[in-house]
Amino acid sequence: MSDLLSHRLALLAEHPNLPLLLQCLHGIERECLRVDGHGELALTPHPRALGSALTHPKITTDYSEALLEFITGTEIDPERTLAELDAIHRYTYSKLGDEFLWSPSMPGHLPEESQIPIAEYGSSNIGRLKYVYRQGLALRYGKTMQCIAGIHYNFSLPEALWSVLQADEGDDRPQQDYQSWRYIALIRNFRRYSWLLMYLFGASPALDASFMRGRSHQLEQLDEDTLYLPWATSLRMSDLGYQSNAQAGLTPCYDDLPSYTSSLHKAVSTPYHEYAALGTKDADGNWQQLNTNVLQIENEYYSNIRPKRVTASGERPLHALRARGIQYIEVRCLDINPFLPLGIDVSEARFLDAFLLFCALQQSPCLVEGECRASNDNFLKVVKEGRKPGLELRRGGENITLQAWASELVDEIGKVAALLDQSNGDEQHTLALAAQRAKIADSALTPSAQVLDALRNNGESFSEFALRQTRQHADYFRSHTLPEADMAWFDGTARDSLAQQAEVEASDTQDFDSFVADYQRSLTRLASP
Repeated sequence: MSDLLSHRLALLAEHPNLPLLLQCLHGIERECLRVDGHGELALTPHPRALGSALTHPKITTDYSEALLEFITGTEIDPERTLAELDAIHRYTYSKLGDEFLWSPSMPGHLPEESQIPIAEYGSSNIGRLKYVYRQGLALRYGKTMQCIAGIHYNFSLPEALWSVLQADEGDDRPQQDYQSWRYIALIRNFRRYSWLLMYLFGASPALDASFMRGRSHQLEQLDEDTLYLPWATSLRMSDLGYQSNAQAGLTPCYDDLPSYTSSLHKAVSTPYHEYAALGTKDADGNWQQLNTNVLQIENEYYSNIRPKRVTASGERPLHALRARGIQYIEVRCLDINPFLPLGIDVSEARFLDAFLLFCALQQSPCLVEGECRASNDNFLKVVKEGRKPGLELRRGGENITLQAWASELVDEIGKVAALLDQSNGDEQHTLALAAQRAKIADSALTPSAQVLDALRNNGESFSEFALRQTRQHADYFRSHTLPEADMAWFDGTARDSLAQQAEVEASDTQDFDSFVADYQRSLTRLASP
C-alpha cells in the first residue's frame, strides 16, 4: 500500500472524519429490452401506462423504443438504491401485459435493422431532438449495437470529505476546482484498474449468432445459434461493440477538467468527413443526424466512466461541468448479471464502493502515452480472455499475471473496505471483498464462467438460456406486487409525466430547424474554459 493511501486512510479514520464515509451517494441506471414471450424484440410502443419517456423521472427509454431505462434517485446506502430499483421493476411488470424484461446485456435474436424502432419522445422540439440524435446513432453505428444493455453506477463522495483532504494537503485553490481535480484523478486510476471489474463482473462471454449480421469476426461457434470466446468475460465491452473510425482518435485528456472538456468540445464541434458526406438531412429533407461532427452531442462519446454534473433544463453537460465542476462519476462498463433479478446485487455494489474509494484515495499520477495505451490494452485483453490461465497484463512496462495483480489490488482495496466497515459498524464491505477474492482464486466462480457452464450443462443456446432467466425473473417480480401506496405513487407520477409532456409540446413556438440551430450555437458558449 502506498504511503499516500495509508496517510489518507488514517486521516479519514480519525473520529471527526469517519462519519463522512457514510455520506457517499449511490445511484443506478439499468437498461433492459422489452421482449415478447418468445424472446423477440417487442415492436410495440413504450407502454403509455408507464408514463412519458420524455419527462418521467424514473422510467424512460434509451436508444430503441423497446430499450427501457430505469433510474433511481441517490441514497447513502446502496441497499436502499437497490430497493428502489426493485420497486421500479415490479411496477413496470405490472404494466407490461404479456411482455418481459430481457435479463442479459446482449440481446437475443433481433429483427432486421430497419424494423428496430427508434425511441419516440413526442412532437416537442426537445422530443424531436432526442429522436434525431438517435437517428444519427443508427446512421453512424447501426441499430444492432444500440440494443446492448448495461448498468451504470453513479457514485460521489461528500464535499466535506474533499474539504478534509484539501486542508490536509494545504491546497489553496477553490474547493470546486480541487474537487474536480480529485475526481479526474479517480478516473485516471479507474482507467488503470477497471480491467479488474471486467474479470469479476463481466457476464457476456457469449451472444446470439444473429447479432453479428454476417460481419467478419473471430468468435467461436458454441452451437448453431451461439457465438462465444472460451475465456471471455464481457463481449459487450469488446471491440465487437461500437465500431467508430471517427471516435478512434478521440481519447479525452484526463490531466484535469479543463483539458478533458476541451477535448470533448473539439469533438462536438469538428466535422467528420464521412458524416459530412451524408449530411444532416436525407434526400427528402428529413433530419437524419443533428450535425456532421465527430460527436453529435457530448454523450455520444462511449467511455467506460464519465465525470458528471446535474444539468439544468436545456443545459449542455460540458457547460455544467465547466461552470460548476464535477459532482459525481458514472461507471458505465458493468454488464447485467443474468442470474440476478436486478442485474446487480448489494455485494457487487459494496465492492464497487470500496474500489471507487480506493481509486479516489490512491496516488494517481497523470497517464503518460505508454501507460494510457497499456491501460486500454489490459482492459480489452481481459474482456476477451480474462479467464485464460496464466494471462499476463502490462504494469509499469513489465508483464504481470492477472491473478497476481488482482490479488495485490484486492489486498489494497481491502484496507478501504475495512475503513468503510468501521464507519458503518459492520462487516458488509469486507464480506463483499471476500466474495471477489474467491473469484480471483477460482475463475469458475465468475459470472462469465457461470454463463458458459449453464449453456453447456443445459444444452441451451444463448437466447434459450436468456429467455429462461428472463421468465424466472418475471415470475419473481410479478409474484411480489408493490404495496398500494407505492403503486399509487407510480401511477400518479406516470400521469404527471404525460401531462408535463403535453405542456412542453403546447408551449413550443419555435420551428424545429431554428431550435436545432440554437442548440448548435450553444456550443459557442463552451469555446473557452
